[in-house]
Amino acid sequence: MNAEDEVAQLCSELIQIDSINYGDGLGDERLTAEYVAGKLDEVAVACEIIAPPGHGKRTSLLARIPGTGSDRGALLLHGHLDVVPFEEDNWSVPPLSGEFRDGCVWGRGAVDMKNMDAMVLAVVRDMVRTGRRPERDLVLAFVADEEAGGELGAHWLVENRREWFEDCTDAISEVGGFSYTIGDNLRLYLVQTAEKGLSWMQIRARGVAGHGSMLPDHNAVAELAEAVARVGRHRFPIHLTDTTRSLLRDLSSFLELPFDAKDPEPLLAQLGPMARLIGASIANTANPTFMRAGQKVNVIPGEAVAMIDGRFLPGQEEEFDRVMGELLGDAFECEPIVRRPAVETSFDGPLIKDISEALTAEDPIAHPLPYMLSAGTDAKSFDRLGMKCVGFTPLRLPSDMDFSSLFHGVDERVPVDSLQFGVRVLDRLLSGRS
Repeated sequence: MNAEDEVAQLCSELIQIDSINYGDGLGDERLTAEYVAGKLDEVAVACEIIAPPGHGKRTSLLARIPGTGSDRGALLLHGHLDVVPFEEDNWSVPPLSGEFRDGCVWGRGAVDMKNMDAMVLAVVRDMVRTGRRPERDLVLAFVADEEAGGELGAHWLVENRREWFEDCTDAISEVGGFSYTIGDNLRLYLVQTAEKGLSWMQIRARGVAGHGSMLPDHNAVAELAEAVARVGRHRFPIHLTDTTRSLLRDLSSFLELPFDAKDPEPLLAQLGPMARLIGASIANTANPTFMRAGQKVNVIPGEAVAMIDGRFLPGQEEEFDRVMGELLGDAFECEPIVRRPAVETSFDGPLIKDISEALTAEDPIAHPLPYMLSAGTDAKSFDRLGMKCVGFTPLRLPSDMDFSSLFHGVDERVPVDSLQFGVRVLDRLLSGRS
């Protein structure tokens, strides 16, 4: 069985393994890592399964496949094994079923990111089975905990198992490379070359506990609610990075639409599903996502807690912190939960050239463009080692599919023929075939 024949089944089987990351260190990727290890063992690829001390279920897998001797350094292919939780009642299929329906594989992880895990696994297995070697040494990292910031996954590996990555000069992973069809003669593939920084924080207000019928001097719930509302209503000013300015300029040219760098929103309004993906990359953001206080209606609690998901653009970290300080003031305790930097690389060089050639060889009307991800990936960890990190999960999608809405969404699914397209592109990329 070749890579195209088995990739959808691999994706389905990966989805069926429960690897939900609940945050706060709660998750279990061990069975998923063992499944990947078994598939690599079938083709005699040795691997190491590893977890941080005291976290035996938060399991990652590392493997290395020698190349033909390229002097460009090794290429890291990294994908996370964990997925986010779901509310099953909202789904059309059981979220861990890996069901085949309407030409797609359905289930949590089909988009984020067991699709790419399956494609990498399929291509590597096919290469080894057929006696082919990749052009460059490949380092495979199937990692835990990405959905909670990677503290027990990529971040831990970079801190504790750096020897695996010493000669890696480039890295490929998720949230880029899927298509947007513009017309009969143009299909865009947005390649992720930048991502916003991450600032998850906990805000705590302390007040005076007492009976619900009294008038307290400080009501922690009311004071925290006011601060959270200020953050939630605030809109940071537009700031276009080089990546986003370049993308919008090219899009305006392709679509024959005007573009004003000082006011890009009229152009965004014409981009359809792409607007959601690009729109959050034009400014810093801070969104309250969680509040907790009290236990009983007639008891004023002594404290209240809120969580805020902050994202800042490259070069905007200090400005983000300054504004958040103004919005929150000094009356609250602010504790960082996860803090990760923004990253950005240029859309040039040998890796980008290889990606472009592999895409156009399989899709003659393909046109790759760089973009900034408003969220974050494990590239934040691997970027620290000096790699050029790119999000490239190649999928040629139906023109009417709103793929970006399926990330962490209901009825997550990926077309089978898109997976097969991705396998062909990745095989070209890894083997050096244009």
